[in-house]
Amino acid sequence: MLKVERLTKTYFTAAGPLTVLKDVTLEVAAGDTLAVVGPSGSGKTTLLGLCAGLDEPTTGSVALNGANLERLSEDERALLRNADVGFVFQNFQLIPTLTALENVLVPLELRTGLRRNAGEGLASSSAVPGDGLTEARALLERVGLSDRLGHYPLQLSGGEQQRVSLARAFVNRPKILFCDEPTGNLDDETAQAMMDLVFGLNRERGTTLVLVTHNPDLARRCSRTIRLRGGAVVDDHSA
Repeated sequence: MLKVERLTKTYFTAAGPLTVLKDVTLEVAAGDTLAVVGPSGSGKTTLLGLCAGLDEPTTGSVALNGANLERLSEDERALLRNADVGFVFQNFQLIPTLTALENVLVPLELRTGLRRNAGEGLASSSAVPGDGLTEARALLERVGLSDRLGHYPLQLSGGEQQRVSLARAFVNRPKILFCDEPTGNLDDETAQAMMDLVFGLNRERGTTLVLVTHNPDLARRCSRTIRLRGGAVVDDHSA
């Protein structure tokens, strides 16, 4: 599902070149779960962004579901992400002017090319196929938010917002899910419930999972862990 070869990322600054990722090579098979751990500044989030095609490496290559990202245009990478990739971020990344249901429907809107101004109500029942609307409602029910469909992000707790983002991540039935510190802004009890949902949905749908985390208990739930330090892989082991 994911193949990374000799990946390096260097930023060129006024003070000189800054290399944040150094010669990283790894493979993740379909359906596997991988935790990426390491101290702050070790390159974890940079690696995640490169794997998802959100940024371009200085050297090296990334193949995602058989597609070599360096051979794709920016628009082609965006189409690939929409079709095959789900994201869960630490800061939720919900659109504040949209309800929970509308936020979950956003990837389906983008897939059909129905882009509207967020303030005009980006998602609506007439803007996506009926099965997409059914899927969005079912996912919100699955994460325990069937009574929050019409609520806006500011009307939801942090845990509820993160559950909306999880439903949004799965609405397109992605082949791979990237999670960047998904429990970083949650209390321990809410974080545990959130990750039960992540791993539960992952098993049910056979999705590949790549998870960046500082939490060792969370990392141990994955079948494999790699540790970064100073932008390089210093440990790679299976559970």
